[in-house]
Amino acid sequence: MNALFNHCNINVTDLEKSIRFYEEALNLKVVRKKEASDGSFILVYLSDGQSPFQLELTWLKDHPQAYQLGENESHICLTVDDYEAYHELHKNMGCICFENEKMGLYFIHDPDDYWFEIIPVKK
Repeated sequence: MNALFNHCNINVTDLEKSIRFYEEALNLKVVRKKEASDGSFILVYLSDGQSPFQLELTWLKDHPQAYQLGENESHICLTVDDYEAYHELHKNMGCICFENEKMGLYFIHDPDDYWFEIIPVKK
């Protein structure tokens, strides 16, 4: 028996803003989109183009307010090929929300305050 990761879902309040963020911050690309026939939701799937894992962004028409993430300390981790370049990009974007230089990692947050851990490729 095998279980393979497929995707992770997060809900977003501004779909276009979120797509732009993920394209700029992490070079993720839209690979699939599904819209409800009644317009009640839109699902957008983003990919790194290398792994089968996808990030699903869900926009709900009837939920324009910010999501209450509370003390949710969950996050998604990405390994980057050029840690210094990504760090500089994220610093310039103003999206670094926590950094642990001793451990060699940092976190960015998206427009809805979901956290993403950034780590370098292990050499």
